[in-house]
Amino acid sequence: MRRARFLAPLLAACALLLGLAAPAQAAGYRYWSFWGGTGDGWTYATQGPATARPADGEVQGFRFAVSADSQDAQRPRRAPDFAAICAGTAPEEGTKRVGLVIDFGTRADAPGGESPPAARTACARVRADATTADALAAVAKPLRYNGQALLCAIAGYPRTGCGEQVSATPGGPVPAGSVSPSPASRPVTDLEPGPSVGLVAGLAALAVLGAAAGWQVRRRRR
Repeated sequence: MRRARFLAPLLAACALLLGLAAPAQAAGYRYWSFWGGTGDGWTYATQGPATARPADGEVQGFRFAVSADSQDAQRPRRAPDFAAICAGTAPEEGTKRVGLVIDFGTRADAPGGESPPAARTACARVRADATTADALAAVAKPLRYNGQALLCAIAGYPRTGCGEQVSATPGGPVPAGSVSPSPASRPVTDLEPGPSVGLVAGLAALAVLGAAAGWQVRRRRR
């Protein structure tokens, strides 16, 4: 009976520590992701639209959505079909044609009070050395950028906000300390290196149980 009374608070302490090890509520970022069109579909861009310089005949895509990182990002829902997008735009010396797919996303990903426009395509004729940002500005104004050159709005959508962190659970709280994601890489959502909270809590629980076992052994020897 004494042993049971002794172990009860230890087990309660372990349960508390393991509860602290539970993963925090996942969160994502609401932002425009940037994609390059390939024969197989879409590939997440490795650089931002302000530095990417597509060749004549290439297709670039943009998708507005809530995503946790680049692995989770939603692709544009239209195919990168240059022939269809630029069918009515003939080649012209000294310029290039860049096909653009602009997917404004779904109502579920829209900021409060806003509705996404229908997805659209456009063929931008720009100078030969133009960037993707130049091509986008030629066909989808107004564009909006923040102080870190992150693309915040295409064709005026959304009206406000820029890469804000949002709860992954509908109606859940918005985590504090929102950070805008890089326009060319996944948002940073955890800190590394260093042990996780789960690992630290697990080791603490093992330490508590080990101390209890040692105390019981010493008590029997007396």
